[in-house]
Order: sequence, then C-alpha cells, then structure tokens
Amino acid sequence: MADVSNFLDPDAGEPVITDPAELRAHRKRRLALAYRVFGAMGWGSLGDGHISARDPERTDSFWLGRYGVPFRFMTIDDLVLVHADGTIEGGGHINVAAYYIHAPVHEARPDVVAAAHCHTPYGTPFSATVTPLAPISQEACAFFDDHEIFDDEEVNIGSTDGGKRIAAAIGGARAAILRNHGLLTVGGSVDSAVGYFLMMERSAEVQVKARDAKPIGADAARRVHDMFDEVAAWQVFQWAQRTYVPDAS
Repeated sequence: MADVSNFLDPDAGEPVITDPAELRAHRKRRLALAYRVFGAMGWGSLGDGHISARDPERTDSFWLGRYGVPFRFMTIDDLVLVHADGTIEGGGHINVAAYYIHAPVHEARPDVVAAAHCHTPYGTPFSATVTPLAPISQEACAFFDDHEIFDDEEVNIGSTDGGKRIAAAIGGARAAILRNHGLLTVGGSVDSAVGYFLMMERSAEVQVKARDAKPIGADAARRVHDMFDEVAAWQVFQWAQRTYVPDAS
C-alpha cells in the first residue's frame, strides 16, 4: 500500500481538511463516486440501496443520492441533504428507507461519517442464513469480532424505530448483517465505509461458495483485522474507483 500518512486521517480514512465548505465538497464528490462504483458493479439497479455522508457542519444531517437517479449516473448535483427530522433541503425525493436506517445510525455513532447498504448478489442471500462471517478469507478477517447480526424480520424498514434497532444491533462494530436483507457497513469516511462494504460482499461470496471451509485461528484472524483499518478500507475504494469509474476525478 502506498504511504498516505501525509494527507489522510488514519482514524477516518479521509483527507485532513479544516475548511467545512471544502470538506463538504470533498465528501459529496466521494459520495457521488461511491454510487457510481456500485452502479458500475450492477448494484442498486432496482433502487435497492443507499450510501450516506454526514455533513461536516450540520452534523445531524447527511447527504444521499436523489431517488430515481441510476447509481451509475449519479453526480454531485443529484445529492440532497436530509435533516434529522426527515426533511429534504431544497426538496426532492429519497428512498425513505434510507432515512429510516441511516438517520438512527448516524445519531447513535458520532464517529460514523458514512454508511453503505445495498441488496447485492451475495450479501443478500448470505444474510438469509443469519450466520456471522467466518474467518475463511483475507477480507473476512477485516470483520473478525467486528460485525453483528440484526436478527429481525423487518426486512422493509418502515420507520426510524427499525433503524434504531439496527443501530443498537451494530453497536460499535464496522458492519452488520441485516437478516434476510443484506449488508450494512459504516466508516469514518465515504471511502472507508464503501471499502468495507466491498470487502464484506466478497467475504459473503466466499462463504456462500465455500460452505465447508476451514477457518483460520483467532490470533491470525485478529492480526489481519487490525491491518484492515480505515486507511486500508480507503485504499480498497481507490482500487474500485479507478477500476470501475476510471474517468472520474
């Protein structure tokens, strides 16, 4: 991995930017790119997903993609600011389930800048097993003792009460498996939250395909977990962005 210590906050996976307006612009750029990466991978084509980014000044509010915009065409102009009460600055529509899920998570976790959820080819079927990730791949070790299961039959979250139960289930972890629903990851930046999501989806794929896999030991898994910090997750997103949205800046 390249040395990024000169410009990245190691605890957040985000450049150290002190000007709120500049930081807001940065987060919005990364959020639009994150949606486009999901879209390029074929995810969210049924409107089934959402990624959020906390506003650096109005910290109880967060940015989302406008509902109805295909993920692979998402731009900064398609992002809307959603307030804690669910109102949308400037009007427009969002996937209301995104508000129900993300608002309580952001409220419960001040350290979380971004959260990502989508109905993916492996994360969704894996979630139906209501089983934690086993340390059977390098990526899965990133979540060793650091993910939870939301064991609840409310797969269509219909209120912030459901979101609060998700927030309580995830606790201080990096991720949650939403029963019969899919994956949810959080991070100190858009890049790290989405990097974790990409790794978690791959982990779910391995576990779906290798049902009789032999796990590695706890000590080895924990060492790998500690290596996959916010900066490592940031790096994963850089690879995905350059691979799937190479012409984006």
